[in-house]
Amino acid sequence: MKRPHSIYPVYFLKLNMIPKGFIFSTVEASIKNPHRKDLALIYSKVEANMAGTFTTNKVKAAPVRLDMKKIESGKGQAIVINSGNANACTGKRGIKEAKEIIKHIARSLKIKPSFIYICSTGVIGVPIPTEKIIRKIPELIRNMGKSKIEDVAKAIMTTDTFPKIIRRKLLIENKTGTIVGICKGAGMICPDMATMLCFLITDIAVEEKTLDKTLKEAVKMSFNRITVDGCQSTNDTVLIMANGMLGNNLITMKSRSYSSFRKAVHDVTYGLSKLIVKDGEGATKLIEVEVKGAISEKEAEKAAFAIANSNLVKTAIYGNDPNWGRIMAAIGHSDIKIEEEKVDIYFGGVKTVVNGLSAGKEKEAEKILREKEIRLTVDLKLGKSSTKILTCDLTEDYIKTNKAYRT
Repeated sequence: MKRPHSIYPVYFLKLNMIPKGFIFSTVEASIKNPHRKDLALIYSKVEANMAGTFTTNKVKAAPVRLDMKKIESGKGQAIVINSGNANACTGKRGIKEAKEIIKHIARSLKIKPSFIYICSTGVIGVPIPTEKIIRKIPELIRNMGKSKIEDVAKAIMTTDTFPKIIRRKLLIENKTGTIVGICKGAGMICPDMATMLCFLITDIAVEEKTLDKTLKEAVKMSFNRITVDGCQSTNDTVLIMANGMLGNNLITMKSRSYSSFRKAVHDVTYGLSKLIVKDGEGATKLIEVEVKGAISEKEAEKAAFAIANSNLVKTAIYGNDPNWGRIMAAIGHSDIKIEEEKVDIYFGGVKTVVNGLSAGKEKEAEKILREKEIRLTVDLKLGKSSTKILTCDLTEDYIKTNKAYRT
């Protein structure tokens, strides 16, 4: 079943906004369905420093297990990605098949297999059609440089309704560096990490340790603070490649350029995480949940996720119902310190609850809920800590999309 066309725009990228030294390729391997590109390659012309983060789900797909070992080297040069099949819950066979695909690509590219990372997304529990993929590798290599970054963003989509791309340019030593990120994700979105694949590429030279720290911080503040349905995947992967072809001095945490680089990476990952939530399966509204006045950041985060993951809250917002009682119930269930008689709740700028009681502003709040981007704010008035979580509403189309996922 096809999802209805998204109400959100397609995010494309100009050709001159690609980091130096990166080329791309996509082909149709008919992994799940024919008549679409479903196999992609991201290639750096030179060896790159790399960092990555992966799902914390104890059930991990074969590609994740392989990439987690490779990333310890901090080096890489290529990423091959397929959609349509997750190669998860496929046992030793899944590992063997992933290695076989890597071997064929390494031979064609004439680089070490250890420099090739593999990522998969799609149906769990079905053996990956390795022969189909291997047959397409010669074409994949021939097409290198013929595809655009948006072609890769499209090829890795599953239930997404639009490709997700964010870019940033920044000045490093009077040279203009570029960071580009693409990702896929719309369902099975839950933190640690959110269910998605994400690939960031940059021509800026960055030390391995600095790259790793920057990525992990960025993921914590972006992909780990979004939720669509509270379900966690087996394949979540974020990889960043920095090939240094800008020619700048290697950035470390002590470099003058570090803060601007760090901010740019954070901007890219946050922008991508926002697009994932906007494209949540069946979603019609983007919701930002802010909890402030908590006694610790951990408590604020627990409360915010309790609200963001509440099906009752999400369906109420879909129905334009400012049912603040559902928010209050979610906070109370979150197992944080709370004094009910101190809690204030806002829908947008409308203060709907004052000190735990209705402010009689539900008609004003209902108008807020008719917008496409909603801000919910809860002030616990117990401390100085706060956090923000992104989520979306829950609609009938979420059920329609998922009931037909394997057909």
